[in-house]
Amino acid sequence: MTGDTARGPVAAVRTVLGDVPPGSLGVCDSHDHLFLTTPALPGQELDDPRAARAELAAFAAHGGRAIVQWTPWGMGRRLGDLPALSRDCGVHIVAATGLHQARHYRHVPDGLAELFVAELTAGAGLIKVAGAFHHLDDHARHVMTAAARAHHATGAPIGVHLEGGTAALETLDHLCGAHGVAPERVVLGHLHRFPDTRLHLQAAQAGAYLAFDGPSRAHHAADAHLIDCLAALAGAGHTDQILLGGDTVTAAARSTADGPGMPYLLTTLRPRVAYELGDDTAEAIFVRNPARAFAAPWPRPRPTTSDAA
Repeated sequence: MTGDTARGPVAAVRTVLGDVPPGSLGVCDSHDHLFLTTPALPGQELDDPRAARAELAAFAAHGGRAIVQWTPWGMGRRLGDLPALSRDCGVHIVAATGLHQARHYRHVPDGLAELFVAELTAGAGLIKVAGAFHHLDDHARHVMTAAARAHHATGAPIGVHLEGGTAALETLDHLCGAHGVAPERVVLGHLHRFPDTRLHLQAAQAGAYLAFDGPSRAHHAADAHLIDCLAALAGAGHTDQILLGGDTVTAAARSTADGPGMPYLLTTLRPRVAYELGDDTAEAIFVRNPARAFAAPWPRPRPTTSDAA
């Protein structure tokens, strides 16, 4: 279902096994990590393929059919391991390009926009960027500007790490106001860490997707406000802009260790959302919304999953 037609490119979700129709994505964890390494978290690396496989299999066993791995360039994505994991576990995986905050790198490469476009053309399906606490520092503005250029060249969605859930409106001003990215192509992450429902409504009214992610973080009390935040958005007519993810960033947070891990989204959060807000809202958050948020009219289609090697 991808490729150029008389009416232009058809929207698809770009996975590590090729482009797939949005409607085939299924139940999705919209922000998580199978692999991640950074000097900012020494000794807490996600770099074990067997552990990643076990976690992904546990997610699949509870009905999970897709995850979006937000691990960007230079942070141990292990892109070469992702296709086999996807195939073996029967779970679509969307990989990311982009850059995180400067503290996660020993050096930042030149030509970021060209790097992002090359990786998107080769199989990444998301551009990951990051803000600073309550503002955008020079690094964030530099990376976001490159991300906007790459977005305009490819159509790829942009996922934003909001530090502490802050600077959401500043991010939209930079990406959308200054650089012309359509707000519906932006996914604002970590909003649960700053549970200001009025600010969430402003971001939703601007047109962005809002991702609430992070039940794996024991030191974040904001999960207690999650349902209230979702209810405020749904009550204001923004159900179709909400996403949920696990954001598992340490080995201890996995379900196969001591944490809730990826399955928690389906064993605990989805039933709670359905109970509090209704089955249709749960279906929107876990199925319909990710299918739209992570789809793009890619100008250079890759093979569909069935055709991929």
